[in-house]
Amino acid sequence: MTDRVYKTIEITGTSTTTLEDAIKTAIDRASQTVHNMRWFQVVETRGAINDGQVAQWQVTIKIGFALEESS
Repeated sequence: MTDRVYKTIEITGTSTTTLEDAIKTAIDRASQTVHNMRWFQVVETRGAINDGQVAQWQVTIKIGFALEESS
């Protein structure tokens, strides 16, 4: 096992259906530009209300990723 250095970013995903979908949305989008993702941590959960009903879930997560090895 090699010693690694990690960096974290914080992003918010949204979903009109579930908390899990909001997390997946955030991770799917981040994976398009962030490489070597290793873990996530839910930082905040909130939502939007429309006409007295839950209209959207919003989940802020921290994503940890390993920095690439230098050549």
